[in-house]
Amino acid sequence: MAEADELDALRRRKLQELEYRAQQESVAQEQSKQMDAQKQALMRQLLTPEARERLANIRMTRPDIVDSVENQLITLVQSGRINQQIDDYTLRQILRKIMPKKREIKIERR
Repeated sequence: MAEADELDALRRRKLQELEYRAQQESVAQEQSKQMDAQKQALMRQLLTPEARERLANIRMTRPDIVDSVENQLITLVQSGRINQQIDDYTLRQILRKIMPKKREIKIERR
């Protein structure tokens, strides 16, 4: 009988632990969604429609670059270094500086 009580206690503890983890994951996901929504709202204010479209196109192939650019722009806005909307031309200049240089591939036939 004592073993059954211990087993029940272990099961209850494990169930509580699983519920707690699920709750923590839910909270983390909600916070992540809120942060993404705030980030997108700021990008809508900061970028012109053409610049947002360019970033959306680049996101399909290089999401890491786009995240980096967005984070840098948010930092610049928060520090007060940007006080106007960024157009497509300016965004292209920023991307040229950030994007890695293309490697030239040479094939020699012998």
